[in-house]
Amino acid sequence: MRLSEFDYNLPRELIAQEPTTPRDHSRLLILDKQNNELEHKKFYNIIDYLKKGDVLVMNNSKVFSARLIGKRKESGGKVEVFLLRSRRKDVPVGRLGDTGEIWQCLVGGRRVRVGLEIEFDKKLECILKKDNKDSTWEIKFNLSNKEMMKVVERIGQTPLPPYIKRIKNEKLIINNNDDDKNNYQTVYADVDKIGSVAAPTAGFHFTPELIQKFKNKGVQIEYITLHVGLGTFAPVKTDDITKHKMHAEFVEIGKNTIDKIKKAKKENKRIIAVGTTSVRSLESFFNNPKSYKLTAKSYNSWVNIFIYPGYKFKIVDAMITNFHLPKSTLLMLVSAMAGKENIDKAYQQAIKKKYRFYSYGDAMLIS
Repeated sequence: MRLSEFDYNLPRELIAQEPTTPRDHSRLLILDKQNNELEHKKFYNIIDYLKKGDVLVMNNSKVFSARLIGKRKESGGKVEVFLLRSRRKDVPVGRLGDTGEIWQCLVGGRRVRVGLEIEFDKKLECILKKDNKDSTWEIKFNLSNKEMMKVVERIGQTPLPPYIKRIKNEKLIINNNDDDKNNYQTVYADVDKIGSVAAPTAGFHFTPELIQKFKNKGVQIEYITLHVGLGTFAPVKTDDITKHKMHAEFVEIGKNTIDKIKKAKKENKRIIAVGTTSVRSLESFFNNPKSYKLTAKSYNSWVNIFIYPGYKFKIVDAMITNFHLPKSTLLMLVSAMAGKENIDKAYQQAIKKKYRFYSYGDAMLIS
């Protein structure tokens, strides 16, 4: 398939700049992929579309303040460093203790080069060690991972996507950082699962009260962890989408969750994934015959599964998702789940009815 087949025109005013308040009052487009039917609801109405025995799978990874603004030691010029993942022992932030110093990062600024030294504050500085030739750099920081993360949480900025605009001045970005730190996070993000540099945004629509309503109805809620990184938001640069290579992201699925999902599938219960990250986490595990047979331990692995039309889903029956960017791997995934013609029709309707798009936007249930 060609990249151009996943393009569409979106009026700029439909790109959501702030979340809906309360969270569950966002709009919800119901897409029945079997009957090719669409319904328009509020997100809190989703309780009517799930039934007792359904398994709702959520990604509980927590976003950290991954965007750092520093200055060149040599000239004082501004440089932006966006942390992606720690490279020490090839494991993500939150699993390193005191050993992490080398990070894979995106770097913004003029004349970026190997050997460039950058200062962030009195405690934190780094040097660019290697251009990975894939838009990322390997950067060595002067602090160990634990100490570094204390500084990052103090001085770092919420890693909002570039289409969410905030007021800027010469010295700093005024981005309602306190509000965005709360808003750009799911209510069920686990403080022990810090590691995402972009939020699993389909989860933004849930409130504690709505989650409790699901439990009261008999919907089973399970959590997996995928630390969102470049694999989720990196653009596709090949015209033939099958040639796109996904960046790896770290997934954790606990043994109890694996066992409960297996049991539910045997009983013909629906597995409903919240967001593309949950879909890819589940499919990456259950798509592997060897890992599927695991019963004695949890699943902890780097995964780079790329799902696009033609993919045969092994475990996920339905999903909750947001409205995604043109030509993105996320749009390709939902097209695989619902059928491309259904997604094209749904997006046309969403634009016509002025749904809000992207991270802080409205939601869709594909069932």
